[in-house]
Amino acid sequence: MAQLDTKEQIYQQLVEILVEDFEVEEADISIDANLYTDLDLDSIDTVDLVIKLQEITGKSVNPETFKAVRTMQHVVDAVYDLVHN
Repeated sequence: MAQLDTKEQIYQQLVEILVEDFEVEEADISIDANLYTDLDLDSIDTVDLVIKLQEITGKSVNPETFKAVRTMQHVVDAVYDLVHN
């Protein structure tokens, strides 16, 4: 299991997932990148991302939490809160 103690570690893990599992170009990914407009993810991709995050954190992710998520920063913050609460 990946270390997800800091927001930087969470961000790096997300970049790895997006590149390996969703074939997003690493150069396109930044903390401010919008999941839908910048990274070209769709709603099915975000469901798959939530499932992947559940596997990594070992915690259940509330889909409602991720409905408002739009940017990488939102995802990092949501995962950080999940891991630390």
